[in-house]
Amino acid sequence: MAFFRPERAEGAEAPLAQSGVHAGFPSPADDFIERRLDLGRALVPHPEATFFARVEGDSMKDECIEDGDLLVVDKSVEAADGDLTVSYLDGEFTLKRIRLREGKIRLVPANPRYEMIEVTPENDFSVWGVVTFVVKKVGR
Repeated sequence: MAFFRPERAEGAEAPLAQSGVHAGFPSPADDFIERRLDLGRALVPHPEATFFARVEGDSMKDECIEDGDLLVVDKSVEAADGDLTVSYLDGEFTLKRIRLREGKIRLVPANPRYEMIEVTPENDFSVWGVVTFVVKKVGR
């Protein structure tokens, strides 16, 4: 997994539609664009603790997280049960959903080809960060 630090660029705002994008029939009144959105500020609320990482592999494909997707990983967020995390396990980084139950830590993939990992005291383990956004390229 390759990690990158976010950079804040001035003037990186883009127009934001007044209302959400409807997946049904559009409303003629929604042809307005009144606000602006700075994606850097929206995706990276904690710049000193946030990193970008590219997904490698297909262990989370059933959650529509695929090879090449871009993760926004916040190291300042404490992992809770069910969070999508980038964890360090025995010398490697892994992207899995964390399960914290009954005093046990489990790393759960979203692909039946991969097995759940139960973390034991013998493992060199830490939650490196919590994934707050997944950025995907669709189409071309």
